[in-house]
Amino acid sequence: MRLRSGVLAAGCLLLQALGVAIFLRGFFPLAVRARPRGGPRGESPPEPAPPGPGTVSNWTKIPPPLFKKVVIVLIDALRDDFVFGSKGKQFMPYTTQVIEKGTSYSFIAEAKPPTVTMPRIKALMTGSIPGFIDVVVNLNSPALLDDNLIWQAKTAGKRIIFYGDDTWVKLFPKHFVEYDGTTSFFVSDFTEVDDNVTRHLDRVLKREDWDLLILHYLGLDHIGHVTGPNSPLVGPKLREMDNILKKIHISLLSKEGEASLPSLLVVCGDHGMSETGSHGGSSEGEVHTPLLFISSAFEKRSGPLTQPELVQQTDLASTLAVGLGLPISRNSVGNLILPVVGGKTMREQLRFLHLNGFQLSRLLEENTPAYEKDPGYEQFKIAEKSHGNWIKLYLEGNNSEILMNLGKKVLKQYLEALKTLSSSLSKQVAQYDMYSMMVGTVIIMEVLLLLLLSVPKALSSRAEFEVPLSPSLFSLLFYLMCLVLCAVHVIVCTSAESLCYFCSMAWLTALGVMMLISALMCGILSAIGKILENSRLPVKNPVVSSSSWSEVDVLMLAGTIGHVLSLGASSFIEEEHQTWYFLINTLCLALCQELCRNHFLLKECDPQHGTSLKQNFDGIREASDCKNIDVPASGNSKLDKVASSAEFIKGSDKWLSLASPWIILICCRLLRSLNRTGVQWAHRPDFGHWLTSSEHKSELSFLAAVSLVMIFFLVQRRCSLVSKIAMALGLLGVYSYRAAIGNVVFPWQHDSKDISKGITEARFVFVFVLGIVFTGTKDLLKSQVISADSSVKSTGLWEVYSGLVLLAALLFRPHNLPVLVFCLLIQTMMTKYIWRPLKFDAAQITIMHYWFGQAFFYFQGNSNGIATVDVSAGFVGLESYVEIPAIFLTAFATYAGPLLWAIHLLCYLSSEVSRNAAAVGHGCFCYALMRSIPVAIYIVLVTGLRYHLFIWSVFSPKLLYEGVHVFITAAICLFFTAMDQNHSQKVQD
Repeated sequence: MRLRSGVLAAGCLLLQALGVAIFLRGFFPLAVRARPRGGPRGESPPEPAPPGPGTVSNWTKIPPPLFKKVVIVLIDALRDDFVFGSKGKQFMPYTTQVIEKGTSYSFIAEAKPPTVTMPRIKALMTGSIPGFIDVVVNLNSPALLDDNLIWQAKTAGKRIIFYGDDTWVKLFPKHFVEYDGTTSFFVSDFTEVDDNVTRHLDRVLKREDWDLLILHYLGLDHIGHVTGPNSPLVGPKLREMDNILKKIHISLLSKEGEASLPSLLVVCGDHGMSETGSHGGSSEGEVHTPLLFISSAFEKRSGPLTQPELVQQTDLASTLAVGLGLPISRNSVGNLILPVVGGKTMREQLRFLHLNGFQLSRLLEENTPAYEKDPGYEQFKIAEKSHGNWIKLYLEGNNSEILMNLGKKVLKQYLEALKTLSSSLSKQVAQYDMYSMMVGTVIIMEVLLLLLLSVPKALSSRAEFEVPLSPSLFSLLFYLMCLVLCAVHVIVCTSAESLCYFCSMAWLTALGVMMLISALMCGILSAIGKILENSRLPVKNPVVSSSSWSEVDVLMLAGTIGHVLSLGASSFIEEEHQTWYFLINTLCLALCQELCRNHFLLKECDPQHGTSLKQNFDGIREASDCKNIDVPASGNSKLDKVASSAEFIKGSDKWLSLASPWIILICCRLLRSLNRTGVQWAHRPDFGHWLTSSEHKSELSFLAAVSLVMIFFLVQRRCSLVSKIAMALGLLGVYSYRAAIGNVVFPWQHDSKDISKGITEARFVFVFVLGIVFTGTKDLLKSQVISADSSVKSTGLWEVYSGLVLLAALLFRPHNLPVLVFCLLIQTMMTKYIWRPLKFDAAQITIMHYWFGQAFFYFQGNSNGIATVDVSAGFVGLESYVEIPAIFLTAFATYAGPLLWAIHLLCYLSSEVSRNAAAVGHGCFCYALMRSIPVAIYIVLVTGLRYHLFIWSVFSPKLLYEGVHVFITAAICLFFTAMDQNHSQKVQD
């Protein structure tokens, strides 16, 4: 069966996307868990036996609660410096006073990445470290089935009330006696999400029919997403939170005279925020949050204020369980925060620590085969033995100093044991599903190998590839491989220790995957056989093999290999933008050399030299079917390049051509100054931060207006009159939208009282985006179905491209609009002054597009950390959270750079009538190959580095980016293939 190279590339990428999905499902499994329980939730953690041989203790039950009522105030994205820094002293005076002179304990809680809301809530309530895949399911949180504090409290008969982020309602359905949830994903809402919580406060604080009150405020997080941590909106929001904390604290104190036990107010954040206002990564601002315990049970602070102690966020679950008189969650890896119970007797403190240590040692025992050799387990047993000796002295009535000193010694031993146990368990964050990972890796590597073996045929002038599908399916090898793979599948899935995702799939689905792997392997072997067979045939034209590689070709090969190899180092992944910046800068210098060579070569050429060149390369034109590049209609030879360059040099654009690489270099340097990304230098101020500060709104407004005007002039060149009008109105709507939400100002706008959500303005732009895309789609359908007019098709493609540019202008933040301008400017210059005069083939132009697309991904301010994803782009024009549009808009805004360069590649190859009809197929194949190579190698590297220290903070976020990019590239290749129909007809004719 014959396949065009574009169809082969699209099919291979779809199969690779399947392999990536299976691999990701195995790489990001559920976190370490205690063994299964009898019921849906199971019983409380088992009671430890009273320590001390030969001694019977009368204290065998869970200790009684220490607090009557507990109020948890979770302020989303509350950074530690918002409370303990200058902002806290300025905007949270009451909280600062309580910290410095009141009855409180303050800590800095460290959150583990990914620092997004749903995994952090799980960590706070279960004490466990959620799997990294929770960042993906954060948008649609399923019910939490693990043992957790909320379930333990409900089982104990405690009445729980919740107001705030509806993620809690999804995680803990039917657990709250009263609740009111608000969506957390509509980030343009700064006030209503918090007012919806506060409006219940006065009524609830007067009531006595609750034991646990949880309040989750979202406004601060939304302000950070939209305007950043240094926004003037942060201060008033912190002051609002301070007043709420004051109201709660005073109310709790006023009722303690009637209660037998004191109340507890807990103030915490689920995560912090980065310097750009986002979160999800592992920077200090994202992982450090304040944790305050305020209660009249604590001693009043005296003396100088010290730096808050660093604790783990998972420690809160164990501490609250003890405070509420509940069993510690079975999966918790947290330690008891001792100062909270420091006012109790020595016997009570040792009892609390023993319960915590027993729970951790049991969890270690159920997840580690050689648990007895673990240092933490050994330390716990020593502390338990010392504890037994202390209990013996205590029950004998010994009240001497020996008892006190021994108690302090046991306390210290327990704390060291708990720290070591927690560290050992935290290192086992997840159990990798190696079987699913291997299945996914095999599919990915088979696809890559098939693409590499298909290069000679796929990049030939006909751009076709012979797929030996039928012989493979009916060959003995195919059935033998299927049989062996099915046998391996049965053995793995029936083993007692197997808990893998691939085994849980329907047997027909698993069989289909096995057949796919076998078919791919047979196809690979068949392709290798044909290559070996062709290598024995005599070469008809030896001139072809003598063709040499240019410096640009060598650079592209070396750059691709170097980038792939760099993915094995965490530092190179964190600073990957530097790799792409270096590659495109080097490419510009190589192009400058190529342009200069053509210019000076022509001065030395004479007619006789041209004739000899023509004679020397006639053979290459005749053997073009064997050459691995597209062949322009005028012939693909060095003489053609020289002749075409001669015509170009004679024109008035000669000096612009020579200057274009340097202009591109200047543009790239300016873009690097706009957004600092990565890790090492991301904290340093950049031009983008300067523009987004409130003092420079007029400068930002001027820059945005100029950028939108330039976008119009750069895009409208090939559009129809209707699309030009729509584009102009749409760009005007973009500015109106940004002015409506307060990012920029109109010249006549002097205050911000008219600031709104900009929903009407954004939808106004969406109408024009859809109109332009619809007009382009109509032309494409006309060219495909009614007539084969290439000009109609070219116009349709450029209009679709223009619609996507308008959408990007709407979703980009105002300071990022110059990125879009420079993107269009560089594309225009390279098209007119580099690609056309130098007559690069489709493969070379595709690689250049891919490189610039990757560079512009980072020019936007993106990185390989989740924190740089601009979530606010997903809610442009939406009144409430709608999942599918929000995901689409966020993905488009994140990958706008690679997407726009890929669509420009299709537009350019389709509009070049002088090119071989197979140019689009060549471009599609090369683009798929450029995406397949890094993702395949990176998956192998990640598998080998799965126990690396930075696997969750560096390698895993990059893996998610690579996975999403594969799916997007597969969709792009499908679009390439659909647009390659006319070329296919020309090849067949």
